[in-house]
Formats: sequence, structure tokens, C-alpha cells
Amino acid sequence: MASSAAAFAQLSNDPFPQPIAATEGVVKVNFKEFASLPDSNGQNARMMLLIDEPGTKRLFVNDMNGPLYTISYDGKTVTPYVNINDEKWGVGVQFNGNERGMQSFALHPQFGQRGARGYGKFYTLTDTTNKTPAADFKPNGGTHTHDTVLLEWTAKTPAAPAYDGGPPRELIRWEQPFSNHNGGHITFNPLARQNSPDYGLLYIGFADGGSGGDPLNNAQNLSSSFGKILRIDPLSPSGPPGLTSANGRYGIPPSNPFANDNNPATLGEIYAYGVRNPQHLFWDPKNGSMLMSDIGQNTVEEISPVTAGANLGWNVWEGSYKYIGREGINLSDPHSDAKITYPIVEYGQVDPLLQPNSAAIGGYVYRQKTIPQLTNKLLFGDNPSGEIFYVDADNLPKGGQDPIHRVLLNDKREAKTLLQVIKEKNASQGKPPATRADLRFGQGPNGEIFILNKRDGTIRELVP
Repeated sequence: MASSAAAFAQLSNDPFPQPIAATEGVVKVNFKEFASLPDSNGQNARMMLLIDEPGTKRLFVNDMNGPLYTISYDGKTVTPYVNINDEKWGVGVQFNGNERGMQSFALHPQFGQRGARGYGKFYTLTDTTNKTPAADFKPNGGTHTHDTVLLEWTAKTPAAPAYDGGPPRELIRWEQPFSNHNGGHITFNPLARQNSPDYGLLYIGFADGGSGGDPLNNAQNLSSSFGKILRIDPLSPSGPPGLTSANGRYGIPPSNPFANDNNPATLGEIYAYGVRNPQHLFWDPKNGSMLMSDIGQNTVEEISPVTAGANLGWNVWEGSYKYIGREGINLSDPHSDAKITYPIVEYGQVDPLLQPNSAAIGGYVYRQKTIPQLTNKLLFGDNPSGEIFYVDADNLPKGGQDPIHRVLLNDKREAKTLLQVIKEKNASQGKPPATRADLRFGQGPNGEIFILNKRDGTIRELVP
């Protein structure tokens, strides 16, 4: 009882009393409206991800409601590619609320390479209304609100304007215990080259299952796929010899840190664990380091490094601090467990620049020189407020928010946040002003930085 009382004596919901500097170190950048997506289901397109596909020389971007679009490199042509929610596919996208829908997608690096095993293949991570098939992974609790499915699609002609393949192949199905924290981000390592060990392996950032505080204790449980970063070979087991998934639909890379674990309950798919709601995985092109943005509970938002087998702390830790509950964290003994991988940068949800219910969103390490004021900076943002931040990518912090500085957008000779820009766009659209931005990042073929949001249907490009 005494130790418990001592822990609660250090309770805080504000571990960083020095606010993020509002004016010091501010970087201002220009932008242009690059492209717009049409409304769907009576609301602005809910964009989550924009990626380049060099084989067919176009960009792909999704709407959480189900549509996937292609955009020409000049931004002038937006073409519907496939609607995951079309009745003929039988998927039934569950897009109710802010957090459910078509979470993410990834194009196989061989998507445009005729004759390759990955030719025409892409993947979607989607919440679905169809709960009939048996789930591969269950959370050991909750109310089974819906399922999330990882699907493989195969286009016959990848360069065609619209998808011309058949129904998708289901690789993994998760039973979701709550309506929030439904998925995350799927991606291939964009730096991996053919014949390298990481080439063609699909990373899956998958949230802890939802509610609050990880009540089912999924994130630290190595027999659960929830609260993890997973890595699979979607084309195996028909490819090179390796480990096969329990459902026989994909391969488990032998190089995964737990692939040969002595405990049969440990999932070989796990690459790293102890995450809450990982919304974006990204890599530094200079050194190959993998990074992740993870949305915190009620106190700390974080950007963290990810390595094979890493324990990123949740739900024992929230950022650099012991997690107590929704009311806050324990200020005593930060960074005190050598087995935990702690954030490189973190910030508090009560910072005056932010809104309530802040949410970190990564991210991009900008190594180009086109926009010199952003060169060698790690960019990330706060999802609802529309604040864009940076830290020095060559001198990464060891936690805390002191090194964080703002990036503002030059608009009509005035520097603004993304949310302010969105509100002005809403006015020109004749729509009510957005109360949040729901910021996301995208990357173009030459390192261009695109800024997405869910509130005005507009994709913006940062420019010199």
C-alpha cells in the first residue's frame, strides 16, 4: 500500500510544464492545392494515406468510406480505381464513427513489374460489417463490434485506369472487441531493394483493440496480435521456404524476432510490441531507421524508434513514464526500465497549442533539398489540431517536447496552421468550418510532401 501511495503522489497529467514554443524556431513553408477528392456518403473524403506507385507513374490515395483513387503526377487527374465497399466484393466496409473504415492500403513493390510474383497485387486493411467468418485472431474479451480484415487484391493490368481483377483474397481476420482503435497502417519498407531481407515483407501496425487503457492487456501479451507491429510475407507459403501462418494464407519471415520462439503461444508474426494505436510507420532514407507515431491515452503522444523485438512499453508505460490510468502518469523514475524502447520525441496533450484529445501522427524524414528549411528534419503532426512539428533528424532527442518546433503554412502573407487553412476552404465550399483537421502525410515520387486531411477533401503539397 505504501508503494502504491507513493506512486500516486507523483500523478500528473502534465509531464511537460514548459509549453511547446509558439514562435521560437518556427519554420514557414509555402503550399499549393494539389488535388481534390470527391465527397462520399454525404461527407468530405476521409483521406488516410497517399503513396507513390513508380511502376505505373501515379499516386494512390484512399477514402475511409471505401474508395481508392489514383492521381496523376501533376495532380490534374483524379480517377476512381476501386471501391472496396462495392457490393460485388462482399466486403461491407464498416465506416461508422471517426475511427472505423478502410484503414490503410499498400501496393506490393512489384505491383508494376510484369512477370514478378507481386505483379498487380495490393493490400487493404479494412473494418467490415461482415462478422460471419471465423476470426484468425480474437482479443479474449469485449463485445465483438465488428471485424477487421487484411485483403489481397490482384489487378490483371496494373496500369489500367481502374481495377480489373477479381474478388480479394482474405489473409487475416481480426475480431474487434470495441469500436475504436480498429487498425493502423500497413506498408512495405520503401527502402528495401530486391534481394534484400526486408523486400516484399508487409508491416502491419495494429492497435490494442480499443476502449481505454488496454483493458484486455493485449499490447504486452505475445500470444495476441493486438497492440503490435506485425511483419508477414503475404506471398508465401507458395514462395521460398519459411514458416507458414496458422491459417496457411501467408508466410512468417524466419528473421522475425519471435518466429522461432520456444513458447508455442508466442506469435511469430510479431516484429515489435507494446503499442497503443500506431497510426503511421516510416523510415529515414539516410540511415534506414524505422519510426512510428503512437497515439497516447490521455497524457503523452509519441514518436518512437522501432527495432526487431522492441517492447515499446504500452500499457505499462505511456511515453517515458509509468502509466497509471486515464488520470495521468507517474512522474517518478522515467526511462527506468532498460528493456523498454522509449520515444525519441513526445508531447503532452494539455499543451496550449493543442486541442483536447490530441493525437500524434507521423511522419516523414525529409532528406531532399527542394525545401531547404525542411532539409534534415523529422516532420510529424498533431492529428486534430492540424499543428505540424519538426525536430532535428540528425540530432534526435531522447524524449520530451523541448526540441519540438512548429511548421506553419504561408497563406495570403500570413502563417497559419493546417486547421486554419481548412476552415477557410470550408467557407469557400459553403460548408460549416471544421473543428479538427485529422492530418495525415503523404510522399511523392521525388520526395514531395503532401498533407492530407478528412475535412475539406483537399490534398496540399508543400513547395519552396
